[in-house]
This record gives sequence, structure tokens and C-alpha cells, in this order.
Amino acid sequence: MKKQFMCINWGPKYGAVYINRLYEMVARNTTPPFRFVCFTDTREGVRPEVDCFDLPEMPGFMPKNTIGQWPKSRLWAPTLGDLEGPVLFLDLDSAIIGSLDPFFEFGDPEDVVLARNPAKPLHRLGQTSIYRMPVGALAPLQAMFAADPQAVADEYRFEQHFVTKNAPGGVKFWPRGLVAHFRIHCIPRFPLNFFLPPKPPKNARVVIFAGALNPPDAIAGRYVERLPHLPRLAHLKRALGQKKKLKAMRQFFYPAPWVAEAWEGKSPGNPD
Repeated sequence: MKKQFMCINWGPKYGAVYINRLYEMVARNTTPPFRFVCFTDTREGVRPEVDCFDLPEMPGFMPKNTIGQWPKSRLWAPTLGDLEGPVLFLDLDSAIIGSLDPFFEFGDPEDVVLARNPAKPLHRLGQTSIYRMPVGALAPLQAMFAADPQAVADEYRFEQHFVTKNAPGGVKFWPRGLVAHFRIHCIPRFPLNFFLPPKPPKNARVVIFAGALNPPDAIAGRYVERLPHLPRLAHLKRALGQKKKLKAMRQFFYPAPWVAEAWEGKSPGNPD
């Protein structure tokens, strides 16, 4: 299976810095040859090894009353630039800490393969922070979404739930352990979060950052950007002054230098 990667960038939140970081992590952790494609509304500052294409048209309209990354529905188009066959999608805020080759060795080239949603393990839901599909395989979903975007968003809430439930032929999930969710898998559970630093699972290759907590936050040891990291006793004092005290205490974690190492090219990775 040929190794093709794609990502998507819209608006000012990420831009060239994140695109380039993701490319560099892919290059360090993939046996060549491979191709890296970005669908983006800006090309300024993007390194030349990245093949940039304009954003595909948004199907229908953007839902206004429901959360979720619905701009990703652009990638369900029948054609994507000049890509053909299976392609591996990665969120721009992913951290790659091991070889990506297994993501091209698993399953059949015609499969749609998603990360598992660890927040609701009994629901058998997927996450599209990292997924593989043949180009055009989700085109029927784009047509369904375009017919009434708000109704689809209201029913499924998140685009990844819509993909999980409606992908033609169903979906598969990556083998357990390949993909780690930073908040759920890496931060020790309360109260151990006050004593032990975040660590990735032993065999993880990609760490995803769902929600507001992103790699810069993991590096800084903060749950949200507006609340800076504090020493544990200072954090505890701050938490006790908040309305949801237990929730605030669970949000303490130490900085994760291994995330910075992955982004800066110094990650030891994991053996195959």
C-alpha cells in the first residue's frame, strides 16, 4: 500500500507552523517513499515538500448550532486533488512518537479505518483525528450531509460519529494501543496526576489531542490556554476556589517534555 498522508487547514488557528511540524514528524517516522498533501486556505510559509491544494468546497453550509469539526466534511468529496487510493489523514495537532508504517499495513486498502473513541468505549464510536480511507469512499456521506447539514449535525453532534455510523461498508478500528488520547491515556488518573507525570502508552505511535487541550498545552502542563500551569499546591489552592472543585483538581498535570521532543525531532519513538 503506497503511503499517502493528508491534513486540512482552515482559518488562522494553525497555519504553516503546524503544517510544517506535522510534515516533519511524518518524515521522521515513516519509511520512504511517501507523499504529504495539505488542503489549505493559505500556502504562505509552508515547506516545499508539502503538496498544497485549495480547500475543497464546503458541502451545503456550516452548521451553526452544533459543535464539531464539520469543515472536515470537505474531505468526503469524490475527488481530492490528484490523490488516488488509500490516504491517511492526521489532525494538525497530533504528536507522532513512533513509526507510522503500521497504519498502512493494517487491513485492506479499501477499508475505512478510524481511531477508537476512548471516552465512550461501549458505544463503539470512532475518532477522525487519524483515519485512513480510499479517496471518494465517503462521498455518499457528503451528499447526505449537504442535503441538510444542520439536521445531520443536530443528530450526530460530531462529524466523527456521523462517519462511524454511516460509512459505506462500515468502519474498522486501529489495533489497540497504536493511537493514544493524551487526556485519557497519558495523564495519570486523579489523584495520581498530582504525583506522576504524563506518559504515553508503551506501544503508542500517535497521540491525539481532542478538545481544547493541544500539544502546546501538554508541553506547558496546562489544561486550557487561559489557565497557566501552577505548582501542584498552588493549583490545588486555585481549584478549591472554583465551583467545580473536583473537576479543577483533575485538570492538574505536569508538563510533558516528550511531546516537545516529538515536535522538535528528538523523540526516541517506539521500536517496531
